[in-house]
Amino acid sequence: MLSFMLRGLQGKHSIQFRGKPESYLAFVPASLPPAPALEWNARIRHALSRADSMIGRLDGIGQILPDTNLFISIYSRKEAVLSSQIEGTQSTLSELLLFEADQSSTEHRLDILEISNYLAAMRHGLKRLGGGFPLSLRLIREMHQKLLHTGRGSDKTPGEFRTSQNWIGGSGPSNATYIPPPVTEMQECLNRFEQFLHDGAKDFPPLVQAALLHVQFESIHPFLDGNGRLGRLLVTLLLVERGVLAEPLLYPSLYLKQNRDTYYRLLQQVRMEGDWELWVEFFLDAIATTAESAVKMARKILDLFDEDEQKVRGKGARGASALAVLRAMQARSVSVPPMLVEQTQLSMPTVLRAVEELRAMGIVQEITGRERGRIYRYTRYVNLVNEGTEL
Repeated sequence: MLSFMLRGLQGKHSIQFRGKPESYLAFVPASLPPAPALEWNARIRHALSRADSMIGRLDGIGQILPDTNLFISIYSRKEAVLSSQIEGTQSTLSELLLFEADQSSTEHRLDILEISNYLAAMRHGLKRLGGGFPLSLRLIREMHQKLLHTGRGSDKTPGEFRTSQNWIGGSGPSNATYIPPPVTEMQECLNRFEQFLHDGAKDFPPLVQAALLHVQFESIHPFLDGNGRLGRLLVTLLLVERGVLAEPLLYPSLYLKQNRDTYYRLLQQVRMEGDWELWVEFFLDAIATTAESAVKMARKILDLFDEDEQKVRGKGARGASALAVLRAMQARSVSVPPMLVEQTQLSMPTVLRAVEELRAMGIVQEITGRERGRIYRYTRYVNLVNEGTEL
């Protein structure tokens, strides 16, 4: 990547006093859009064209999936894990799936609770958008309340904008990597953020507006905790609200995790030097790569489901119950017999015979080795979607 336009400091530094003689400089970002205006050079136009094309392919594959909700379910869980890993959690997608089947089965309980909260925040935001509620500061606060309502961070005023100074990196403002605007100037920053959220659609393609808003949200850092996760979640919500995606199928955290150092460096480079073009190119590459990976993943999932269903159909009439259980495990890839009974409405003896049939065919595995309280995993499926979430 080459640098484009260096505009200089994108805002102002506000000197703050923590107590004599200690002082620090908080950063107050300038309003969007960038000034001078974003330079629509060949590289950005190419990156935008590629991102639009890949999102179109992703939206198209959503139309041919037999059950889009299955893909959304597992992919949103993967995004929740990855976005939380960027912030330092130590749990994997496999652990989350196991925890959802048996809440006594994980050592990273607090990490899993954080990921579950992320899913709750995501679902709440999508439900509100589906009901016609606009993406806004109010909805952002509602999602934040879901994000931090239990576990770590539950003491960091969930659902409320901060009333004290925060910082990124270091033990305090004096040695921090970045210090967001002070509380006295934060609300005006948020008001301008919301204005661009609503008005920016007139002047920028949705993907570029999302790129600009993501930097601005991270720069304002309006909550005591959860800003990074919420800022990444807003990207998908904006694209759904703008109609770029019919379904919430795009989640960029794998790319951002794999390029974490560049991600953080470019955010700071925008603030201090005004290199918006380099950030926008990186963001559009993240979107295009993420969409392309999601299309490939969807096709692999479709092929796997088809292959295993064909195996079960080969058993004839006695495979009907096994097929019903297999489809239930496509929705819950780590499961226990009572869950499968509820999903399939089959009797417990029938479910137990069916999972044993699937186990004998090598499609599912029993992962506890116990006689009672057994847990079954659709292992090839879990391994497929778990790619990239390893620590």
